[in-house]
Amino acid sequence: MKSSSKCPICNGEKEFSTTTFTVDLGTNLIVVRNTPATVCSVCGEEWIDDTVAEQLEEIVNEAKAKNRMVEVIDFNLESTAYNLHSSSLKLQEELHFDEK
Repeated sequence: MKSSSKCPICNGEKEFSTTTFTVDLGTNLIVVRNTPATVCSVCGEEWIDDTVAEQLEEIVNEAKAKNRMVEVIDFNLESTAYNLHSSSLKLQEELHFDEK
């Protein structure tokens, strides 16, 4: 199913952008900057694509293994097992497909 280009919360426009993804594990804090996302231009609600979520899971698992209290990661530099460019293009195509 294709995602709508309208926000279901405020009816604003959903746009391709980036966000900061944060995971608080109690003893560790993991921050992933520049995470690809769809963001509402009005209310700021964010959605993360399934492919990006899989990449985030891998990034978080690798960061947990380092056992640092705080780990700040740039998503753009961590596209190890996945192709970031492909997932970004796929998300942009879905947004443009719905506009037609």
